[in-house]
Amino acid sequence: MIEEALLSIGLLILATKLAEAVFKRFKVNSIVAYTVVGILLGPVTGIVEPTSEMQILLGIGIFLLFFLIGLDELDFPSFAAAFRGRFIVAAVISVLVPMLAIMTVTSDVVYDFGLGLDFTESICLAGILSLTSLGLAAKVLVDGGHLREPIGIRIFTTALMAEMLALLLVGFTIGEHTHQLSWSGVLVLLGQIVAFTVVTWVLASRVMPALIMLLKRFLHVPQLSFGLILGGLFLTVSGAEKMGLHGSLGALLFGSALSGLPFQVRRDIVPGMRSIAEGFFIPLFFAAAGLHLSLSFIELPILTIAALVIVPFAGKFAGALLGAYVTRQDMPFTLATGLMAKGVAEIALLLVLFETGAIDPSVFSLLVLIMVAYILLVPPGINAAIRRAGPSQQDASSMPKLPSLAHLDFALDDITVGDILDRSRTYPDASQSVRAFVDQWVIPHQQDYLIVEQGRLLGIVSLSMLRYLPKKLWSSTHVGKFARQDPPCVHPSEPVEDALQKMTEHSLTVMPVLDAKSEEFLGMITSQEVLDLMILEARGEH
Repeated sequence: MIEEALLSIGLLILATKLAEAVFKRFKVNSIVAYTVVGILLGPVTGIVEPTSEMQILLGIGIFLLFFLIGLDELDFPSFAAAFRGRFIVAAVISVLVPMLAIMTVTSDVVYDFGLGLDFTESICLAGILSLTSLGLAAKVLVDGGHLREPIGIRIFTTALMAEMLALLLVGFTIGEHTHQLSWSGVLVLLGQIVAFTVVTWVLASRVMPALIMLLKRFLHVPQLSFGLILGGLFLTVSGAEKMGLHGSLGALLFGSALSGLPFQVRRDIVPGMRSIAEGFFIPLFFAAAGLHLSLSFIELPILTIAALVIVPFAGKFAGALLGAYVTRQDMPFTLATGLMAKGVAEIALLLVLFETGAIDPSVFSLLVLIMVAYILLVPPGINAAIRRAGPSQQDASSMPKLPSLAHLDFALDDITVGDILDRSRTYPDASQSVRAFVDQWVIPHQQDYLIVEQGRLLGIVSLSMLRYLPKKLWSSTHVGKFARQDPPCVHPSEPVEDALQKMTEHSLTVMPVLDAKSEEFLGMITSQEVLDLMILEARGEH
């Protein structure tokens, strides 16, 4: 039995990666390649059949997939900061309108389409069909160079919010789909979810990174960080399941909480985890979707097929368009088209819903085929809509700050603080008056300045410290009086991403650089220098 499972898995992995290479030449998404392989080796030829051993691997695959989505694409703190104003209103409308429309099909409240879902299951399926695939949207925008344009930022920001809202609802209903919901039960469950989210976030974002760095200092164990992160992921998934959430939502939360990991730790764990996920688990996962496909959906009533094809599409586009108009967005048609990106997370969640028995093989097959069509047709549609809209006249200052930079794949892996350190700088000294300091040293986009005396770092002066000093005292007051002593510092061998993260944590625009052994002052780097470098890397001008 184990030999047959290994044979099936081996055939699937080999075939999916070879098919990915072929499909890539025609610029077709890899998920389509994986699904087609599953169809060919499963329903078409009967060479591979789903086994119980494969189901365990599929479960691990979905958790790794959502973990990597959270780690690379979602930035919860920035998301929370952007969770306001017209963009959140547009996102809410783009989720609620299609959900209400789709529930006329998934439930029997208006008409019985024969899907056989209870009320909670109908909400869950409607939520899945209302999703906007952030990963697919981000890939289209990055590949087309639109993420630096106002319309691209609007699409990405709204898609991020819409995906989070829909995923929260879907995770809640998948976790509860076997239970009858009551008001008291909902309140208790919501309290459990909030408590679980807070505890997980604190442990993953604060405790785990510090623990990893501490253990790496004293324990010389190969792949220690990788093992700790992987163990933490599975514990989080288990905790999410116990709280009534689906494990995929726990994996998403865990990955996002770890998005602020020190760059050295990310460099240790992410390549290996990504290799395992993209080389094994994810291809197997989406190939399994193809294994379960069949032509049984043609036995569904033609009215049901038409409703499942037309209503989710029309409802999603109408909701996104309505949200754009209500919030007075520029280029509403283009924004609505961007929010039609679908397919990746949807197939994953549909497979989960199929495994729970909520939807039967015929409905599953039809919906997966629809998602494959979205993957093929929507990306060129988004690019065409953006090109048709032309350059936006919208003032960039009114755009939301980009919620996450992870999707831009900045290539700073081998760049350290020492690589960008300018050792020839000069610095103000403590004996200068505030007036002389302001006249000689203050420049735009820099709020903090190092005070150095005879090559020795005395501290950091921030312009905000000077605001309460009356201007009549500027000429008679030494700037050294306002120096913040013992500031945080970095060493030349540290990655620049770690330095930028440290500046963010301490609300500084500069960071002193000291020799790692002698603690001798070497110079400083600024946040603007690092950001300029990131932009150059993103444009390929390095």
